[in-house]
Order: sequence, then C-alpha cells, then structure tokens
Amino acid sequence: VWDQLADALPSNYADSVTAAGGLPVLLPPMSPHTSEPEMRSAAETAVARLDGLIITGGADVDPARYAATPHERTAGWRADRDAWELALLDAAYAREGFPVLGICRGMQLMAVHAGGQLNQHVPDLIGSEIHSPGDDVFGAVPVSIEPASRLGSLLGSPVEASCHHHQSVASHPGFTAVAWSADGLLEAMEDASHRFRVAVQWHPETTED
Repeated sequence: VWDQLADALPSNYADSVTAAGGLPVLLPPMSPHTSEPEMRSAAETAVARLDGLIITGGADVDPARYAATPHERTAGWRADRDAWELALLDAAYAREGFPVLGICRGMQLMAVHAGGQLNQHVPDLIGSEIHSPGDDVFGAVPVSIEPASRLGSLLGSPVEASCHHHQSVASHPGFTAVAWSADGLLEAMEDASHRFRVAVQWHPETTED
C-alpha cells in the first residue's frame, strides 16, 4: 500500500557488523539539491563519529564519473548516492588509519574515486553470466587470493566467492590487485600502504567470509 521513497539496505550487512561487535549506522544519500560544500561538511561530520566505513553493493556507478559513455546494459545509477559516497570516501581518507571496506559497487566506486576505470559489462569480456546470474541469484565463483596480501592473511586462498556484479574494475590507481577469478577478472584490491583499505568485488556479507 506504500508508494514512497525509502532508504533500504539488505539486513545481512548490519547483521555482519553486529556479529563483529560493531554498531551499524546507515548513511543514506543527502538531497540532490545539497551543495558540494554542505555535502563535504556533512560527510566529515559523519565520518568523525564512526570507527570505519563500508561502501556497500548497489546500482551501477554513473559512467560520467569516469568519463565514459554508458553501455547499453549500464543502468539505474543514482547521482545523489554517487556524490554522497564519494564525499564519504574523501572524509574517510582524510583520517589517518581509518578503515574502509568496499563491497561490489563499493569496490568500483573506490576505483573511480582513485581515478580508475570500469568495465561496464563483464559478459562482453568473458562470454559468461557466471558473475551475475540474474534476479536475486548469486554466482559461486572460485577466487584465488595473493597469500601475502592483507586479504590473503584474513581469508587464505582460494575462496568460493558469492558474486552478483555485471561490471568490474578495469584500473585502480593507488591500489594493488590481490584476487582474481579463473577467467582473469579482478575480484579484490587493497592499499598496501594503509592498515585497512580493502575492497572485494563479491558479497562476503551473504556467506561466512
């Protein structure tokens, strides 16, 4: 019976934070009419009260953010969410040692924030839908992780990743590639100079990892 905008996120994100001993806080996008200085100030205020930041999965990143023409399968981007989460990343990176985790779209946004590029439709690269089977189904994708990486020290290698992405990271300035699927697709990256600035292309909140 309801027909109105809502701020929603799958509860397994919050459940995972709670299980790790944290208190989850949802940070919905600000109004599209918010000025850049206001948004930057709000992001700094929010991050100052947090112990870490997760940029979660969701819609495609606006191709204009990385100076690309939209692919016919790129859709549903939200200018307000892109702007807000990029401002949150600015604020998080300005705090020394502040931990950041990117998940799926979050990894892609972190790459774009760093000046990187995205592959807009993975099946064009690998000829398969395994990374995004469609609807609410997750693909089970074997992933090899660099053992010497921070992610490798946490998870070991290989892992069976729970994937739901039709896009992927093509370039990632400042980040080190640390995990790949068998078809060569990048599945994780991290900033080796930072104590915890990690991004994974899969959805660890849906499985035990």
